[in-house]
Amino acid sequence: MSKPNHLNVAAIAERYARAWMSHDPDAILALHAPNSTFQAHGRSGEVRGHDALHKEFAEIFERYPGFGVETHRLLLGEKHWTLDWTLTFQPPGQDRRGFHALDVVEVDAEGQVTRKDTFFDYAQVKAALGAAS
Repeated sequence: MSKPNHLNVAAIAERYARAWMSHDPDAILALHAPNSTFQAHGRSGEVRGHDALHKEFAEIFERYPGFGVETHRLLLGEKHWTLDWTLTFQPPGQDRRGFHALDVVEVDAEGQVTRKDTFFDYAQVKAALGAAS
């Protein structure tokens, strides 16, 4: 009889956060299952698979120079986590700014990310991007 596979979701979430803070799409993708999905709700449709995810993640770092994260809460489940956070960025020669976001991230039995949904406070996004003009 085999033991049930209990994931250390906190450790997976920490590795995932470090990959994002490295601003390296390849490091992020190393933690994603091959057919995983990402959707920035309110901004774009669902993106699926490593090639499309690589392009999407690289564009995020271009869109938000100096990409940073201020964590408010991390809620852990058996095969998922929810991150309540603020995305911060700093356009060249301008003040740092940001907006509130919420991630729901699902993982498979091996601990690879299979789905990441990001929800934004759109009014804050609009204000932050408007201030960056």
